[in-house]
Amino acid sequence: MKKAELIFIPLPGTSHLLPILELTKRLTDRDDRISITVLLIKLPFGGGDHGINTKSLTANSQSRIRFIDVPEADPPPMQLLMTSPETYFSVFTEKNTPHVRKIVEDIVSDSDSNEDSVRVTGLVIDIGFLGMIDVAIELALPCYIFLASNIGILSLMLYLSTRHADDDRIGTVEFQSFLDSELVTLHGFVNPVPVSVMPSGFFNKDSYTIYVQEAHRLKNANGIIVNTFSELESYALNSFSSGGSNPPVYTVGPLLDLQVHQANLQDNSDRSQRILKWLDDQPDSSVLFLCFGMGGRFGPEQVKEIASGLEKSEYRFLWTLRVLDSHQSTDTDDDHDPDLFPGGFLERMEGRGMICRWAPQVKVLQHKGIGGFVSHCGWNSILESLCCGVPIMSWPLYAEQKFNAFMMVKELGLAAAIESGSGKDNGGLVTAEEVARALRHVMDGDNEIRKKAMEMAEISKKSLMEGGSSFVSLGKFIDLNF
Repeated sequence: MKKAELIFIPLPGTSHLLPILELTKRLTDRDDRISITVLLIKLPFGGGDHGINTKSLTANSQSRIRFIDVPEADPPPMQLLMTSPETYFSVFTEKNTPHVRKIVEDIVSDSDSNEDSVRVTGLVIDIGFLGMIDVAIELALPCYIFLASNIGILSLMLYLSTRHADDDRIGTVEFQSFLDSELVTLHGFVNPVPVSVMPSGFFNKDSYTIYVQEAHRLKNANGIIVNTFSELESYALNSFSSGGSNPPVYTVGPLLDLQVHQANLQDNSDRSQRILKWLDDQPDSSVLFLCFGMGGRFGPEQVKEIASGLEKSEYRFLWTLRVLDSHQSTDTDDDHDPDLFPGGFLERMEGRGMICRWAPQVKVLQHKGIGGFVSHCGWNSILESLCCGVPIMSWPLYAEQKFNAFMMVKELGLAAAIESGSGKDNGGLVTAEEVARALRHVMDGDNEIRKKAMEMAEISKKSLMEGGSSFVSLGKFIDLNF
């Protein structure tokens, strides 16, 4: 019986590493002919894999998943990360590619020299390391791109490659600016997409060049593996797949492990129990959960507006709060400066709300006491909320989050927007009145968003079962390697 080895190259960081490790588990659990090598690249500015226990995440894979640490390369200048993150990671990719190439060459060489060894059948590369597709081309290996986000992002990449159809060589991209009021028609979107929701890199000449170059590279892939399920993005999937020159798309999500996902992030068991015990004492579907990811921080003025909005809404709440320029020693200490809040707020909210710096997000979303989720709209958080049937109120902050939020609100009708009349993305505050309005919109009664979220939770579960859309799609990907 043939055996195959896939080599995975994930981008470091929880939002990319966790879903790609979940994929490796599902592949090895699904077919015992598959073994996987994961190349771990360390970020030079810290964080690494954020303390994720890779061994416990893959404990049931019968030792057919191994990890290799890639030697550290000289990092790009930190200033580049501040001015153009996309350029920084492009240079970071170039610097790490020789180390990756050497490791892959050694694995392939060992395989070719031993008739009884497992045959290497391809590389699976995170889209953040798209430049490493050259390693696969040089070694004549099939290359699959892993996208931790949604198919909508592929529609955006397709738009860029079409917009610059003649700029297909490195260094020839001509920066084309956007008008602030411009609407863009994306293949795969029913509604015109406002330029204002595009990733910030679209407005930076250097970053924009990287996006265009990667959009052209994407077509060299043998396939694209996406952390979504076809029923969630059926229109976008059908539109992208109908393009004759586009690589095939394998929708294999949601790539979540709702049992162990949070246990491997931080050792906060005492805090988790305290939060969950507080939720146990609340009525069903009565609590708003506010969480903005690891990078979501607010200034004192915005904190006061959120607090006032929560008080005006009269709902119970669990709020994970991190503050810009905070002098707090760690992100695990929950005592906040009372001056951050309107006078007397903490005393008035005692018993009705809980404020902390960290919470076990999946366990919270699974809890029967949660009735709504105010989220930054990172894709993993969106999937977690949908799988738990919790309606979302979108408050995007950076990266592709505004794009995700637009898709959830306008395209799919699965979220309500929290907006600011003065434009929060340009420094304007989201007012207390707007916070309270959006919360009431989702929390009051059996609204359409709540109904759709509960329906999508059932669909997401069925997609992973035998015969479900993601189950079938994963099977098609496996068939490629044998």
